[in-house]
Amino acid sequence: MTAKKRRGRRVEWVAGSAVALALLLAGVATVASAGGEADGADRAAAQQPPAADSADAGFARDMAVHHQQAVEMSFIVRDRTKDEEVRRLAYDIANTQANQRGMLLGWLDLWELPKTTAAGPMGWMAAGHEGHPAKDHEGHPAKDMDGMAGMGTGYRAHDGSLMPGMATRTELDRLRTASGRAVEIRYLRLMTEHHRGGIDMARGCARLCTVKAEKRLARGMVEAQQSELDEMARLLAARGSAPRS
Repeated sequence: MTAKKRRGRRVEWVAGSAVALALLLAGVATVASAGGEADGADRAAAQQPPAADSADAGFARDMAVHHQQAVEMSFIVRDRTKDEEVRRLAYDIANTQANQRGMLLGWLDLWELPKTTAAGPMGWMAAGHEGHPAKDHEGHPAKDMDGMAGMGTGYRAHDGSLMPGMATRTELDRLRTASGRAVEIRYLRLMTEHHRGGIDMARGCARLCTVKAEKRLARGMVEAQQSELDEMARLLAARGSAPRS
């Protein structure tokens, strides 16, 4: 190799190394900046956490429970059908809601607030939610079946359904024993109601919560779950069915 070619290669190597070093330093600076902003946000949240009875804490507690059931139902249908469209939807819902549940519980830990409350679910919506007559899971006038009420919505908990949209223990048992098209239809109908209840809760947080990150998450839930409602309506129609009225 000639001296001229060796000098050329050294120049190329040095130039490439300089570019790589510059990119590395820029990345470190970006991470440090982002970390500083996150640390600042965490410190601010820790210094002035929401109250235990606030909409922020109530939404985090209740939606974590609500999401957990959606994840459970999605795993059930995944194991009971071979339909790729339904399995893909179930995977997306389970993955998204498990991640969001982790965020909600993480905020409660950050705020050093309990994950349960003796007051029962939905009380945080009472201050700003339009009152509705108490109804059961199928829309009929409610009886106090479990002695627990969704205070903000007038919803009466019954048969394990603690909040609007949640499936009952009986419905979950039926889902576990179904298979094929039957389990697909049951899942899609139950998840449609689940999303409707979840959207109502998320809209409540978007209106009542004060933590900006939580309000953004709630708005994102509304948009994503509305899109999934449209997809579930399409899948039900393809199976000769429709959401329950």
